[in-house]
Amino acid sequence: MIPPGARLGPYEILSPLGSGGMGEVYRARDSRLERTVAIKVLPPHLSSSEEMRQRFEREAKTISQITHPHICALYDIGREANLEFLVMEYLEGETLADRVARGPLPAEPLLRYGIEMADALDKAHRAGIVHRDLKPGNVMLTKGGVKLLDFGLAKFHAGTAGAGVANSVSRLATEAPASKPLTERGTILGTFQYMSPEQLEGKEADARSDLFAFGAVLYEMATGKKAFTGSSQASLIGSILRDDPPAITEISPLTPPALNRVVKTCLAKDPEDRFQTAHDVKLQLQWIAEGGSQAGLPAPVLARRRSRERLAWTVAAVALLLAGLAAFGYLRRAPAAPAARMRSYLLPPPKTEFSVLDADGGSLTLSPDGRFATFAVRDGDKTTLFLEPLAEAAPRAIAGAENARFPFWSPDSRFLAFFADRKLQKVDISGGPALTICDAPEGRSGSWNRDGVILFSPDPTNSIFRVPAAGGKPAPATTLAPGETTHRWATFLPDGRRFLYMAASHGAGAKSEINAIYEAALDAREKTEILQTRSNVVYASGYLLYLREGVLVAQRFDPAARKLSGDPMPIAQGVQYDPGFFRGSFAVSDSGLLAYATGVGTPKTQLRFYDLTGKPVGDTIGDPAEYTNVAVSFDGQRVAAGIADPSTGDPSVWILDARGTHTRLTSGAAADWPIWAPDGAHIAYARRSGLGTEICVKPSAGGTERVLARFDDVGKPTDWSWDGKYLAAEVTGTGRKTGGDVWIVPVSADGGEKPHAFIASDFDEVYPTFSPDGKWLSYVSTESGRAELYVTPFPGPGSPSQVSVDGTAGGGFSGRGLELFYGNPATNTSNLVELKATGDGVEIGRSRKLFTMPTFTALAVTHDGQRFLLAVPPGTAEPARVALVENWTAGLK
Repeated sequence: MIPPGARLGPYEILSPLGSGGMGEVYRARDSRLERTVAIKVLPPHLSSSEEMRQRFEREAKTISQITHPHICALYDIGREANLEFLVMEYLEGETLADRVARGPLPAEPLLRYGIEMADALDKAHRAGIVHRDLKPGNVMLTKGGVKLLDFGLAKFHAGTAGAGVANSVSRLATEAPASKPLTERGTILGTFQYMSPEQLEGKEADARSDLFAFGAVLYEMATGKKAFTGSSQASLIGSILRDDPPAITEISPLTPPALNRVVKTCLAKDPEDRFQTAHDVKLQLQWIAEGGSQAGLPAPVLARRRSRERLAWTVAAVALLLAGLAAFGYLRRAPAAPAARMRSYLLPPPKTEFSVLDADGGSLTLSPDGRFATFAVRDGDKTTLFLEPLAEAAPRAIAGAENARFPFWSPDSRFLAFFADRKLQKVDISGGPALTICDAPEGRSGSWNRDGVILFSPDPTNSIFRVPAAGGKPAPATTLAPGETTHRWATFLPDGRRFLYMAASHGAGAKSEINAIYEAALDAREKTEILQTRSNVVYASGYLLYLREGVLVAQRFDPAARKLSGDPMPIAQGVQYDPGFFRGSFAVSDSGLLAYATGVGTPKTQLRFYDLTGKPVGDTIGDPAEYTNVAVSFDGQRVAAGIADPSTGDPSVWILDARGTHTRLTSGAAADWPIWAPDGAHIAYARRSGLGTEICVKPSAGGTERVLARFDDVGKPTDWSWDGKYLAAEVTGTGRKTGGDVWIVPVSADGGEKPHAFIASDFDEVYPTFSPDGKWLSYVSTESGRAELYVTPFPGPGSPSQVSVDGTAGGGFSGRGLELFYGNPATNTSNLVELKATGDGVEIGRSRKLFTMPTFTALAVTHDGQRFLLAVPPGTAEPARVALVENWTAGLK
């Protein structure tokens, strides 16, 4: 207890207000501004951790930016003598809990307070803040209306309380004084009574969890009774998960009947069945207050409603007369010819250039209303997503969309969704932080319909999934057929139920004849093939737009009949296309605006060596081509590369030497992922075989191919042991229960030792490499929740050790002993870390940044650990341009 007169920084303690499990609350005086404030002192267990203090400060900064008449303001945070404290608005009045203890509220104040609370919730939810502990004790009734206390601070502490129910019991909001009992005989009071089923099940709470609590608070305000009760904690939880409370009108007959429906919808067990936003709840309560429910409302309300109805009929009659006059005028004149197409160009911010290739995030979009465009720009080695209001031509970086890839819009043009940090997220373009919708390890595309359903591809080797835009658990919307390795580029058709998507086959097991656009529906698994193509498509104004041999074309499409008609008509040439992603850079709005990117979109790259400081070394190698994967021979004199055929996208393995000569090693079926033998006499690679892949080896000078291993999924070699005995390989595929696995493939032809899984778990383990001494194996795993680099003894036994700590985009041994290179996706840098073998494992040294990585499509490290080989865009490429075409259909016949 802090005595009166004590000071916490500039704040003088005046008197205690209460205490509870989450701190003590005092009335205090701000000596600088000469005002009375409320100070909450946090308990030591929330102040002892530096990480918790930093997270708390970040949350507090976000909350302090919310200004709303019905949210208690957070003025300041501070620390004094190891005490963490909050400085809040001081309120006079009583809590809603105290008011409800005297009985139910009449209809008028009930609805007024409910509307004010819903408006406050909506404001906070739009800013990305979820209360998580809404209850009558956290609502203050003042002369100016309600005030929600400590809104959003519970969000910070919810993640520190442990798993399950404990994870949801945060009590940061103002507690009842310690003298008040926390339990009564036969009933549990407090936070539990207002928890949503998903919170009790240990799931992440979102805005809809607040709406469940809000429904419970409304119920209590209307009836004076709690919606859920129980004689024990278990029975209370069971009641929330299982039971529906009695109708409000059964307990309080004078309550407006429509309030029953509002509360029942808020208290739905499944978040999908509740209102999806607090704004919707507010509108319902306003409708009831204005006379939308007759029972229990005073007569003047009904009279006002009848007056509005008479006015509405009068307005309708006038509108009908005006419509008739307009129709008569239209019949007297011929329809105007469509306006000619107008072309203009977007400009990137000063001293930057567009970066709209899919390799940089597929960033070019138009909002459905045609008012905004998005694009990425490159400033040196940094790529940032920008939003440009087209009427203002003043682009700005999108706050909260750092590292964003493949953005797409909500139908109302209010939200922008994107993939970042292995999540599908959304951000309100008017401001506010990004909100997570669901996990998406390596998302590729998305589409959002008017019913709040999002279709997206969670990674490059998966089907299309659906998820509520408000957040939830994704569910499959399509199923990969035999030979298909990816579904992506889903786009809703106008009815919002049916959609188009691309099914494709890529990688070493690619089958180009599979690539096509299909039509499917949310409520059915049947699909109809629409078009054979390797391009994404967009439906607009009765046409399908897609790329055909570098030309953007439009072709008539009837969504009801699911048929194309007529010939494809060209719209633009030289449109960017990336065959690795099966996607062209173009977008269309509902308003008839078309955008497309030209210039640097050529997918060809150039091979070049870089030293450990990031400086180019020597001349470029070979000619520009569509390089998919590269490997350097042990002596550093030759390069094996996967090069894609521009017409089919299927790769073949080629050998390049210092003289610049190209020798084709494989032909026929698609082959990729070349790996050199230590003696340089052989090359291993992955080759398509039926619906699976084979790992093969072939003399580098040409000769007979030998199959080392066969897989039903995608298997590819990643390294050759320095003693020449083994290949390390990764095996991935959508049907695998264990995710990606690390395999060891013997090279010997005697057949003694068989290929076998070396690391197989529920997580993804990929890209293994051998240490030069053959005693260690590095690999990338998602065991920690994101991709990190690990090292483990080979061939074992022993336990793995984590090398990277802030994520990795891949890595492996450098060739200079126990030394590992890895890419850091957060900083876009190449890092180096040294290891030291100990008696029982390995000691991890400090990671050292080498240089910022340029944009590249393929990478290899020389076996002496001195150079990187990168496939980078040619230095002479034409800068990208983004063209805008208004009324793009005007030129079509």
